Amino acid sequence: MKTLIVGAGALGGIIGARLLAAGGDVSLATRNAKAAEEIKASGLRVTGVGGDLSTEARDVARLVDYSVSGTFDLIILATKAQDAIDVAPSLVRLLAPGGTLLPIQNGGVPLTLASRLGERDVLGGLSNLTATMLRPGLYEQTNAGYLLIGELGGGESDRSERVYQWLSRAVNVKLTPNFRGAVWSKLLLNCSVTTIGAIAGLTMRAYIDRREGRELFRRTYDESLSVALASGVRPEKMLVDPIPPGWDGRNSSREAYSLWLSEILTGYGDAKASMLQDFERRRTTEIAFINGYVVDTGRQFGVSTPVNAAIVETVHAITCGQSSPDPNHLQQILETSVDKGDASVSFPLSNKGERA
Repeated sequence: MKTLIVGAGALGGIIGARLLAAGGDVSLATRNAKAAEEIKASGLRVTGVGGDLSTEARDVARLVDYSVSGTFDLIILATKAQDAIDVAPSLVRLLAPGGTLLPIQNGGVPLTLASRLGERDVLGGLSNLTATMLRPGLYEQTNAGYLLIGELGGGESDRSERVYQWLSRAVNVKLTPNFRGAVWSKLLLNCSVTTIGAIAGLTMRAYIDRREGRELFRRTYDESLSVALASGVRPEKMLVDPIPPGWDGRNSSREAYSLWLSEILTGYGDAKASMLQDFERRRTTEIAFINGYVVDTGRQFGVSTPVNAAIVETVHAITCGQSSPDPNHLQQILETSVDKGDASVSFPLSNKGERA
């Protein structure tokens, strides 16, 4: 399966290196010529979780240098979210007949691309792999995560099975027949764990100990889950059951809820938010495809999302240099959104916790 990986940062570098080391036919597309030349000269090297390896990388060039139509069976989009949205339309022509575009960004990127380009060309992808690029061509894998792939329309397919078999030679891959549900399950945690930690400048464990931090988490999660259910999606269990115990539009089962929250803390409590790293490096965040996606989708289905909207405004203010990460944002967001009401809406749930 002739493969192009667009983006040679941490994630693209890890996948590309491991595919090449496994004998795959892989090309890498970089943002600029300097990065391409550095990778050609040094090759690709991976350290950390999953084992160390080194491999040559001969077919590396700027993305604009790939121009022959019908070249690739699989194109993996391993860029930042907005870059993926911008570049994807121009990549479709590079696909061979029956070829597949696989975005692996957080948030609503796969769903957005499928709505714009059609599900025929786009296969859903999410990544739970974490890695660091030490320099172009040198990467450290920092967890034993996986890629999750599936058809946007749900169910199983020969295409998803082929991509699964191909990528499994390099990294851990899982298939799901409920990809949209998986997107929302991860989005729920991105909105409430990652973004809140970033604007507060704290780990989840640190902000959840604050009354205002715990309350903001609850309201953000409740809003986001209400939007997911209103859109007709059944969130899929990943780290935890996406529907908290006793949930009926808002969290109310105190003891069971605390145990549920403890499970999330075990997985994410001490991690530094990736969005906080974006703030520190003055990079564009993916807020439009995380909390912003919840706000936009809520608007489509008539679900008010004042807390998520206030979070988006705060992130924009930090990005523009008008503010900075600060624990005081937690209380400020609660105060500015409280007058607009608790946006959670009530849905009847089945005995399995699914929307009836």
